[in-house]
Amino acid sequence: MKVLLIGGGGREHALAWKIAQSPELGELVALPGNPGIAAMPRCRCVAGAAEDAKLVVELARTMGADLAVVGPEAPLVAGIAEKLAGAGVACFGPGAAAARLEGSKSFAKEIMASCGVPTAAFAVFDEAVRAHAYVEQRGAPIVVKADGLAAGKGAMVCGSVPEAHDAVQRMLEKRELGAAGRRIVIEECLAGEEASFLAIVDEEQVIPLASSQDHKRVGDGDTGPNTGGMGAYSAVPVLGRELETWAISHIVTPVVRELARRGLCYRGVVYAGLMIGAGMPRVLEFNVRFGLGSVAPLTWREEAAACVVAAAAGYPGAYAKGTPICGLEHVPAGELLQVFQAGTAQREGRLVTAGGRVLGVTALGGSLRGALDRAYGALRLVRFAGMQYRRDIGHRALAREEECR
Repeated sequence: MKVLLIGGGGREHALAWKIAQSPELGELVALPGNPGIAAMPRCRCVAGAAEDAKLVVELARTMGADLAVVGPEAPLVAGIAEKLAGAGVACFGPGAAAARLEGSKSFAKEIMASCGVPTAAFAVFDEAVRAHAYVEQRGAPIVVKADGLAAGKGAMVCGSVPEAHDAVQRMLEKRELGAAGRRIVIEECLAGEEASFLAIVDEEQVIPLASSQDHKRVGDGDTGPNTGGMGAYSAVPVLGRELETWAISHIVTPVVRELARRGLCYRGVVYAGLMIGAGMPRVLEFNVRFGLGSVAPLTWREEAAACVVAAAAGYPGAYAKGTPICGLEHVPAGELLQVFQAGTAQREGRLVTAGGRVLGVTALGGSLRGALDRAYGALRLVRFAGMQYRRDIGHRALAREEECR
């Protein structure tokens, strides 16, 4: 089987790593891919933009792709799944209309309101005057979100009313987020512990995946600005089997059925970002990733998993590119440890930084502490000028373990 993988970040490197383990794979071509993917057996990379639909379809035809796997959200929201289907290529990714679940925060809120899915109280604005008045009425803390895709930087948690006014001004008046911020969603600030719940959906068939917890803030102790994610671990103690079952019946299934009622058949992975307070989850946001026709029975390894992100200096703000990366050759990659490349490139024969989040050091362990020790141990072997990473990934789960002793 020939597979076209669309995207070039750490997520795509992880997908390529897993797809390459299939005995059915003949060749994997990544657009644009990254040096980590290019170094894998049966894999090659082709230069170009993942958002260039014409190029994607042309490449799929040229290589004779049997399947296209879409990693990033932007091509899905732009309708790449339909364009590939029109070219006779099966696509692992939802169509544009269903992908609006991530592409438009206001659409997602409308869907949830229509089918009774628990979420934060909210209001939608495209005029600054009305948005500022709403902030004054609601007070703080409050959350201001760009309606469209903003690369993980469109949600601003505001601890004061002036901070919220500033967020409204930056989006609706200064247009700092461009088209993504032309409309905004202002919602109540939920308290509790965040978790990510993912489920594979094929029409109305829903199969849960292992839970995880992301670390969005750039600094230890959940300080500093939001990022696309500085690390994660799985599984999450706060989201046990009982809550997973509840999330399927009260969140994923109602949303899928509401989409179907509107003529939108969803096939893919639904990612629900949850805030769990007083033992009950409410939805913060949805992500849309992947899609498929049928699902084989899933089995899970018993080990804990952890990922620590090594980011460039200055991220999530302005950051330098082209900084040499050293030490990857010393990392003993294998079944229990992998370094996935996200923001990297090859320059004059050297591996250099090319993005804000550069590497994702990922490990398995018999316990979360074991997985984290393995990941941090590997990270100490890698270096590049200005490298930053959080030193407290998994701190909530580790604290729970200590309380139970």
